[in-house]
Amino acid sequence: MSDIYTIIDSPIGELLLGAAAPGAPLRRLWFFSDDVNRRAGKIDPCWRREDGGFDDVRRQLAEYFAGARRAFDLELELIGTDWELRVWGALREIPYGETRSYGEIGASVCTVRAARAVGLANGRNPVAVIVPCHRVIGSDGRLTGFGGGLPRKRALLDLEAGRLALA
Repeated sequence: MSDIYTIIDSPIGELLLGAAAPGAPLRRLWFFSDDVNRRAGKIDPCWRREDGGFDDVRRQLAEYFAGARRAFDLELELIGTDWELRVWGALREIPYGETRSYGEIGASVCTVRAARAVGLANGRNPVAVIVPCHRVIGSDGRLTGFGGGLPRKRALLDLEAGRLALA
C-alpha cells in the first residue's frame, strides 16, 4: 500500500501531512510550497491523497497555533539514521518557548563537538513543528537555517514566546 497525504492550511502556510495508511502514525509534516517540494523530492507519485484523515493532527496543530497547546500528543513514525533519531529525540525535549543551540543539542546526544552534524540532522527532520527544529538557534543567539524559511521560524518562536498570535 502506498503512503497517504493531505495538505492543510495553517497560519504559517500550507502544510503537507503524511502517513503510511489511514490511522497510522504521522511520518511527515512538511512546509508545502513549490520551492520546498522541489528540494524535498516533491510528492511521491505513489502516494495517495487522503483529505479525510489526520483529524487528530489537524486538531492539535490548530490548538498549537491558537496558543492553547504547548506539547503534541501524537504517535510518530520517524524514519532516519540512528544519529538523526537521537537528535530528533533531543529536539522533542526542548521545552515550549525555549531554544537550544546546535552545540547544546550535540552535547546532549554525544560527547564530541557535533554542532554541524546536528544541523544536518535538524534539516532532515521529517515532522517539522511537532519535532520542534525551529527551537534550535545559533550559538550566538541568531536564527539560522530552517527548511520552512527564517520568517516561519521567527513566527513559531514568537508564537511560543507569547509575542504573536497566529490563529
